[in-house]
Amino acid sequence: MQQVMLALDQGTSSSRALLFNQQGQVLAQAQQELNCQYPQQGWVEQDAEHIWLSVLKVCRDVLKQAQQQQLQVVGIGISNQRETTVAWHKTTGEVLAPAIVWQDRRTGAYCADLKAQGHAAMVRQKTGLELDPYFSASKINWLLQNQQAVAEAAAASELCVGTIDAFLVWRLTGGAVFATDTSNASRTMLFNIQSLQWDQELLNLFQVPADCLPVVKQSADFYGDCLDTVFGKTLPVLALAGDQQAAAIGQGCVSAGSLKSTYGTGCFALLNTGEQPLYSSNNLLTTVACTVQGQTLYALEGAIFVAGAAVKWLRDQLGVIQCASETEALAAGLLDNGGVYLVPAFTGLAAPHWRSDVRAAVLGMTFGTGKAQLARAALEAVVYQTADLLAAMQADGARISALKVDGGMVVNNWFCQYLADLLNLPVLRPATTESSAYGVALLAGISFGWYPDLAATAQRSDPEQRFEPRMGEAQRAALLKGWHQAVAQVLAC
Repeated sequence: MQQVMLALDQGTSSSRALLFNQQGQVLAQAQQELNCQYPQQGWVEQDAEHIWLSVLKVCRDVLKQAQQQQLQVVGIGISNQRETTVAWHKTTGEVLAPAIVWQDRRTGAYCADLKAQGHAAMVRQKTGLELDPYFSASKINWLLQNQQAVAEAAAASELCVGTIDAFLVWRLTGGAVFATDTSNASRTMLFNIQSLQWDQELLNLFQVPADCLPVVKQSADFYGDCLDTVFGKTLPVLALAGDQQAAAIGQGCVSAGSLKSTYGTGCFALLNTGEQPLYSSNNLLTTVACTVQGQTLYALEGAIFVAGAAVKWLRDQLGVIQCASETEALAAGLLDNGGVYLVPAFTGLAAPHWRSDVRAAVLGMTFGTGKAQLARAALEAVVYQTADLLAAMQADGARISALKVDGGMVVNNWFCQYLADLLNLPVLRPATTESSAYGVALLAGISFGWYPDLAATAQRSDPEQRFEPRMGEAQRAALLKGWHQAVAQVLAC
C-alpha cells in the first residue's frame, strides 16, 4: 500500500485535510468552511467546538478516501491559524469561552496602555513582535479578566490556554498531550524567541500563569498518538507549524534570503533570515520560522490583516459578487482602477503602520463607480500592501529577486500579474497552492523518515507558473502614489 501523510490545515475560513504521498502529490482532500462571529465592534470570535467538529469531519472524509484507494496513512501534521486563542478545562476538555480570533481588536486600549507604560521595547526585544492586540498574550489576559469560567479554572490550576494547534493535539490525544511548537509559541508574545522558552517577565506583564500554557516542542517532532476512538485507528501526530511558517516550507523557503507571501484571509510575507533573528527597523516582525532536528530558523514577517477577507466582504456583506472567482473577470474588464482605492483597515492596519484604531474606507468614488471598480480595488489593495511590506524588507537590507506566492487568492491570474507589475518582480506560483498543508506534510515526513532533513524538502517545491512584470515605471509610481495618498487620508481620520 502506498504511504501517505495526513496534513490538516485548520484556517480561519475553513478546515482542510489533504493526503500527500512522499513525492508531494495530493491523493485526497476535503474541506469545510467556517464562519466568524462579530458580537461587538472590533470583536472577532469562533466556536472552538465547531472548529473541532470540522476537523473531525474533514479528516474522517480523507481517511475514508484513503481506505477506498488502499492508501496507508502513516501520520498527521497540523498547520493552523496563528494567534487565535482557545481556553479549555484541563480535566474535562470543555471549552470555557469563545475562541478569540487573531483579527480581534478588543484589547486595543489595554495594549496602548502597556505601550504608554514603556513596555514595547522589552516586548519587541524578547518576542520580535509589536505590542498589538493581534497576538495571543493580550487575548489570554482578557479571557482571564473577563470570563469567570476561565478565571476559576486558572485559580484551580485546571486551565489550558493556547493556540489552535495545542487545542487540537489535546483533543486528538484525549488530553494526554498538551503541547505546541516553537513557530506557534513565537506568536503568543509570551515566548522568548532567543531562549526558546516561556518568559517569566512577559508572563508577569500579561498576568498569565505559567501552568496554563503548553509544553513547547520542535516543529518536526513526535507529539503523541491520537486515540483510536477518534479516527478508528491510532495515528501519530508528527509535526505542528503555524500556517504561514508551514507555507514557507511548502514553498521551499528553507534557506536564508528566500521569500514567500501567502494570500488567504490575510496576507503574510515571510523572509527566511537563517539561524539568527533579524530585528527590523521598519516595523516588521521577527518570528521563529521552525525548529527541526535541533536547528531553529528565523524569519522577518510582514502581516496584512485583510486580503481575501476583503473579497469575502464584497460577497457576504455587500452582495457585489456571488463568488470570489468573479473578481478576476471584473478587474480584467477595466482599463484602469478609475482612481478608486480601498484601504481595507476593517480591523486596523498591520505592518508597517501598526494602527489598530483606524478603519476601512473606499476613496475616489464617483457615480461611475460600480461593482467592477470595487472588486478591482479589493484586489489592488492587497497588492499595494504587499508592495509596502517588501519596501520595508528592502529597507532592512533584504535583497529580493522574486516572490513565491500561495493561498486561495493566487488562483486569480489577473491578481498574480498585477503583483508582478506593481512589485516589478517575477511572481512564482506553485503547482499546488495549498502550501501550508504541504509544508506541514513535509515536516511530518522528516519526523517519519521520508526526508533526511529540511534542505531535502526544498527540492520538492517547483513553481507552476511565472508572472513577469510588464508595467512601465511611470504607471507603477502613479498607482503607488495614489495608494499612499489614500492610506494617508485614512491614517489622518
